[in-house]
Amino acid sequence: MSLRPIKLYNTQTRSVGEVTPITPGHINLYVCGITPYDLSHIGHGRVYVVYDSFVRFLKAAGYTVTYVRNYTDVDDKIIKRAKERNIADPTQLADENIKAFEQDMAALNVQPADIQPR
Repeated sequence: MSLRPIKLYNTQTRSVGEVTPITPGHINLYVCGITPYDLSHIGHGRVYVVYDSFVRFLKAAGYTVTYVRNYTDVDDKIIKRAKERNIADPTQLADENIKAFEQDMAALNVQPADIQPR
């Protein structure tokens, strides 16, 4: 399958330019994930539906994609919220909210990222 050229708007240069992957035919995409101190909201859904659509588009255009989306699971907000809820281990709160997030994304038919570091 031949690759379709892709052009995107570059906010830095304020112009449209062709995407030139570092490795021909392979695009690495890193997206900041959630900080799981609470349940997800509609804004999370919108963001990840957009990136999921973009990854699917890139793959349909013939590119190999490595999609990375992190979880910021060590954060002052998580520690504070765990204390407010009398949860001794903030990791437990993060784990619960990550699980809920993943269920929400599955309900929206958003595919998991290839790599999801914590």
